[in-house]
Amino acid sequence: MLVERLKESNTELYRPALETLRTLIRTSTSSMTSVPKPLKFLRPHYPDLQALYETWPPSEDKSLFADILSVLAMTYSDTQPRGTLRYRLLAAALRPPFSPLADPGSWGHEYVRHLAAELGEEYNLREEEAAGINGTPEHPPLPGSFDDLRALAKDCAVFLLNHNAEPDAVDLLEELEIVDEIVALVDENNFNRVCQYMIRCVNLLPPPDDVNFLTTAHAIYVQYRKFPEALALSIRLSNPDMIREDFNAPGNPLMKRQLAFIIARAQIPLEWLHPIEDSDTEEMIEEFPEDLIECLSNAHLSNHFRDFGKELGVLEPKSLEDVYKSHLENTRPGVTANIDSARANLAGTFVNAFVNAGFGNDKLLVEADEGNSWIYKNKDHGMLSATASLGLSLLWDTDIGLSHVDKYTYSSEENIKAGALLATGILNTGVRTEADAALALLGEYTENKSVPLKSAAFIGLGLAYCGSHREDIISYILPHVSDDSVTMEISSLAALSLGFIFVGSKNGDVSTTMLQTLLEKHEAGDKGLDEKWAKFFALGLALLYLGAQEESDATIEFLKAIDHPISKTAQVLVEACAYAGTGNVLKIQAMLHYCDDHVGTSADGGKEEKEEKVDDTFQAFAVLAISLIAMGEEIGAEMALRQFNHLMHYGEPVIRKAVPLAIALVSASNPQLPLLDTLSKYSHDNDLSVALNAIFAMGIIGAGTNNARLGQMLRQLAGYYQKEPDCLFMVRVAQGLVHMGKGTIGINPFFSDREIMSKPAVAGLLGVFTAFLDTKAFILDKYHWMFFFLVPAMYPRFLITLDEDLRSIPVTVRVGQAVDVVGQAGKPRTISGFQTHQTPVRLGTTERGELGTEEYISFAHVMEGFVILQKNPGWEKEDKMDV
Repeated sequence: MLVERLKESNTELYRPALETLRTLIRTSTSSMTSVPKPLKFLRPHYPDLQALYETWPPSEDKSLFADILSVLAMTYSDTQPRGTLRYRLLAAALRPPFSPLADPGSWGHEYVRHLAAELGEEYNLREEEAAGINGTPEHPPLPGSFDDLRALAKDCAVFLLNHNAEPDAVDLLEELEIVDEIVALVDENNFNRVCQYMIRCVNLLPPPDDVNFLTTAHAIYVQYRKFPEALALSIRLSNPDMIREDFNAPGNPLMKRQLAFIIARAQIPLEWLHPIEDSDTEEMIEEFPEDLIECLSNAHLSNHFRDFGKELGVLEPKSLEDVYKSHLENTRPGVTANIDSARANLAGTFVNAFVNAGFGNDKLLVEADEGNSWIYKNKDHGMLSATASLGLSLLWDTDIGLSHVDKYTYSSEENIKAGALLATGILNTGVRTEADAALALLGEYTENKSVPLKSAAFIGLGLAYCGSHREDIISYILPHVSDDSVTMEISSLAALSLGFIFVGSKNGDVSTTMLQTLLEKHEAGDKGLDEKWAKFFALGLALLYLGAQEESDATIEFLKAIDHPISKTAQVLVEACAYAGTGNVLKIQAMLHYCDDHVGTSADGGKEEKEEKVDDTFQAFAVLAISLIAMGEEIGAEMALRQFNHLMHYGEPVIRKAVPLAIALVSASNPQLPLLDTLSKYSHDNDLSVALNAIFAMGIIGAGTNNARLGQMLRQLAGYYQKEPDCLFMVRVAQGLVHMGKGTIGINPFFSDREIMSKPAVAGLLGVFTAFLDTKAFILDKYHWMFFFLVPAMYPRFLITLDEDLRSIPVTVRVGQAVDVVGQAGKPRTISGFQTHQTPVRLGTTERGELGTEEYISFAHVMEGFVILQKNPGWEKEDKMDV
């Protein structure tokens, strides 16, 4: 009847007829599954109504008519694409400016979802037409400009945000490329869910969208004064200005301290935090208060770590036998193992250092009597590592540590002296002191004539100031990079050390000098580029671009100009570091292509093969690169592991050697059973270099977890490789890694709920893995001190709760496996299978903690590391029932 009324000529009756239609459609919601009745009855009339609509003169009534047609078009979406959107835009165009159209939400949820879907389609079509991709559109073009589409999308987004469909709203705005405008649309009820969803998306987006999402989420957090969350995002973007603003924004001193702890954990250069001063004024504008400086420089790390050890009851030093448990090994009686005692003692050095790291009370070195120290039980270059391991045992303890190491710096034995320098560097890793002892002690040795002393000084500085971007150190090290008269070993270690210090800084001076040196060495036909050390040079260059993404392109182009095998290696490394942890699919595919070339299959033989021999190191790095890029997100990491399986079956020896290392990089300190089984299989491989790397990888994957299954596997391997001193050495070291810090120190480069990647940690892991790509030449030769590259990645896996005066207080916390709850309805549990403990507690790599009671309010958003708590003013103790 109403439709007939609209066809008559009497215009007076139109308005009431349309109003009735509208109320009928809106009020008749039947059950979810069936079509609402009015829509069902009006469906046959839709074509007539369309024809009728075209004959009306433009007026307010016509706009209302268009609005109703827009709803009816939902039933016709298959035959006439984007009908809903079309009439909606027409209706908007016909309204006079003073009475805008009703909100799209008033037609209900399904209508808004329809509009959102069609908006996305339409926008993409228009983009393609603008680019001239496809020819004539099959339907008449829709009215309205890009801005109208976007305005409508924002209306829809507001509706979706208010109805718990945050992901849909974000996706809609992303399709129309206006995600940054969501900042104005959120309110305090839904901003948190929006941000969590956006942060979760980052790994799956192509650049530049990923950065865009992070900046938008950051803006929302700042708007609602959530500083720890905002700071965590600034650190991911590693944007000095944003970090400085976030750090200086809150007024509450406790909040500032909490932010200081986060910054210290991420090892952000302190210079980024000061307001930028004019170049005329030399003095700093304002110094931070003393207590803040202590938080920022990790000064209390050592004391807290030892208290933590006391709480867990692991303060007592462990002897080697406690770790090896050799009475459980099934050795065959009657077989006298050919024990290379020097090799066994060397393994003991590392095991003792890793297991008792940070506690500063081991029996072999620190507590030993003067002439009876373990150092003298080693030969020549073994002494270097033994002395250096002293630094590991006293890790982070800058005061007492230096006095212990000091007496060895006067030794007449060159190796002991070099070891003491390295120990000084290791001591200061990740901790800043006013005294700057490392620079004072090691600076003078960079000019020393002796190679061991010189290289120990470089690496010591690199470790001590890893990630600090200290400009004043350049003058000590940079000249040695470009110096023609020194060997490749020295210049490579100098380059690597600078890579550690300026990791991720894209520092212009350093990178230009390195590139120039490569070019000049190549032009001069320097044989140094063919040496085994060259890959460390390339690594040092690549570390400067860690996380730089497309800012590394210029460097890669420059490297292409150098026609030498090393430049290929450097290209792979720079590209891998630039996209580390982003999960960028295109880059992973590029790296897989590198692995695909079968180098050295030339048929001519003879001279060809000699040249071909050098050329395939880049493939090993390409394998590592895959895991370096994929390690940021779980799906990518799983897919990478599947690829490694194929590479292991079909790859060249150089690729197979790298696969166990790549597997270890994907899940450092995170022993998953399938990976352990895979590595256990590889550790019995015929190719000894693969077996060695697999054994080491088992140590890395279980580092600091005390995993019992792994311990069992390694003991079996010790029995199996009884007669292979190299493999036995590696098994011992792996056992030491698994019990690192007696199970309290992990080396996973991701922290803060596995969201933020620590650049120094990645640098350290890459340093060790590079040495392992040529095990015979480095680790099993006299450069076994390269194990100490792991130090920047070592960090205690604890949760310590502090009160307002930064003293440790025990509170109950629940610790369980972390569960990903982004985008789920309601308030699901974020952890599963939890146990309740008193702090301080140890957190595994995939675990997450939360406060057990409402008694305290936490300043940090992630319960990890140091967390400052404040009494909750509204909390009353529950009255215990009297029995």
